[in-house]
This record gives sequence, C-alpha cells and structure tokens, in this order.
Amino acid sequence: MSTWGILGCGTIANEMAATFQKMGHEIYGVANRTPEKAEKFADKYGVKHVFETYEEMLADENIDIIYVATPHSMHYENMKQAVNAGKHILCEKAITVNVAQLEEVLELAEEKGVVVREAMTISHMPLYKKLKERIKEGAIGNTKMVQVNFGSNKGYDSTQRFFALEAAGGALLDIGVYAKAFARTFLSEMPNTILTTVEYLETGADEQSGIIMKNTKGEMVVMCLTLRAKQPKRGVVTGDKGYIEVYEYPRACKATITNTATGEVETVEAGKTEDALKYEVEAMEAAIEGNLEDDCQIITKDTMRILTSIKTQWGMKYPFE
Repeated sequence: MSTWGILGCGTIANEMAATFQKMGHEIYGVANRTPEKAEKFADKYGVKHVFETYEEMLADENIDIIYVATPHSMHYENMKQAVNAGKHILCEKAITVNVAQLEEVLELAEEKGVVVREAMTISHMPLYKKLKERIKEGAIGNTKMVQVNFGSNKGYDSTQRFFALEAAGGALLDIGVYAKAFARTFLSEMPNTILTTVEYLETGADEQSGIIMKNTKGEMVVMCLTLRAKQPKRGVVTGDKGYIEVYEYPRACKATITNTATGEVETVEAGKTEDALKYEVEAMEAAIEGNLEDDCQIITKDTMRILTSIKTQWGMKYPFE
C-alpha cells in the first residue's frame, strides 16, 4: 500500500482525510503553512507525523504520494517541489492556473518517472464511464450539444480567496473547472472555437460568464458560470435521438436518458456520491502500479487549454503569473 502525505489542512483536505480513514488507509504525514492547524488535523485523523515545513515532508523517504490541497494559486510551485523530490502527486482542482504551468509539471514528472493526476471528481465517478458506454451504444444518437451550469452564492467578501484575483479567485477557475471537465467528457474532440463574455468583480476576478464552444465535428457547448447567484449544477448532453440529464454532476451517481422519439426515460446509476474521493485515491494508486487506463489526463489537459484560451480572450492574468 502506498504511503501518503497531505499538504494543506482546509475543507477538502479534511474530507480526504476522512476518506482515508474510511478506507483504512494510514496518513503518514501532514504539513501546513500554520503548524498549529497541522497539529489539530493530525490529532483528528490520527496522522503519524506533523512536519513543520513542506520541504521537511518532501525529504521523508517513507512518503510515496503527496496529496496537494493548498489554494490553487500555490499548486504549480508545490507540485514542482514534490516532483523534484521524486513524489507522486494527486493535486486538487484546478491543478494549475494555466496550461503552460501544467505542461511544465507533466514534462518534469515524465523525466522523474512519477505520476501526477488531478483530483477531478468527474474524471473518477463511475457514472460517467457508464454514460459514455450508453452513448457509444447509440442511446442518444450523434452528440450535438452540451449545456452545463454551475452557480454559487458564497456571500461576497473581497478578502476571501474565492473573490481575490491575487489568489486566483473567480468563477472560471474555482467552479468553472467542473463545468469544463463535464463538457469535455462528452465531446469527441477538443473545441477549436470559443466565444465568451464576462462580468468582473471590483477585485478584478470574474464574477460570471457565458461561454460557447464548438469543435470540428460540429458539437457545441453552452456554459453559464456565476459566483454570486446560485444555479442548479445541471448538465445536459443532447443528441439527435435523445438527451442525458445529470444533476449535481460533480459527484453524480445517477442520470436519466430520454428517448425523444418514444418519450421513454431510462435511469442510469453507478457509484456513490459519498465515495467520490475514494475513487480518486483508488485510481491514483492503480495509476502508480500501471494498472489504470482512463482519460483523466486528456480531460485535465484539455480543460486547462480551454480555461487558458478563455482567460487570454478576457485579457485576465493573475498577479503571480
């Protein structure tokens, strides 16, 4: 069994630690910018070692995999350090803030012979594999259109990282990665046309946007993202014979397929919402062992290419880029 270290002690790190406990996995070590938080985290989840610095944790030869759960503005530097230390990485979304950062990390990982994967739930939920199989079987005919929404209303505070440009805040990177990953999952190829418009917060981060994409096969995407207006997390994949509807799509375990000729509705179920992070851990360990073939890396790379293209159109750069 692989030995894990966790970097960061925020909400998602706590959720992952609880997942490790449920799986019977021991957490070898934890590091955090605030050592006191790391101590409390270790006490709560029975972590064996608390490291005063990230560098100290990376120097420990007993650790095989680093789970990076820091703010996404820090992922690039954190991952480069871990790869150079010979550690495999499971990194929270968004894995980087632009495609150049991602390509550099992946190239370095290949040189060092380590695995780097994004902890993107959509790439790991069993439902999506099953839905793609049904599409391949002709359940909706030829795919024509993907519609996908994601809207949060966290309560505006310009000092919070969700809204701060210097922390890579904004809808595009924080919640938009889910929508883009969902869309790319059902496209047969990467979009070659992207049209978009955006409304900014006074901090300079993006508050909401409308995005339209199309690829050379004529498959289209219509996407709506909002950071201060709640929307249903709803994805629809439409073909010339039917359509798929998925609610709460980031961790979905259920979808419906409607045959537009007959009106017949098929319910498709696979996996469990509460096991979303467990699937990520299992896939990571299988990838290291060489026992995994999936499209996670393709989705990650193309999602970051789309995100970078949109940011370029907007002329939006984070201060640290």
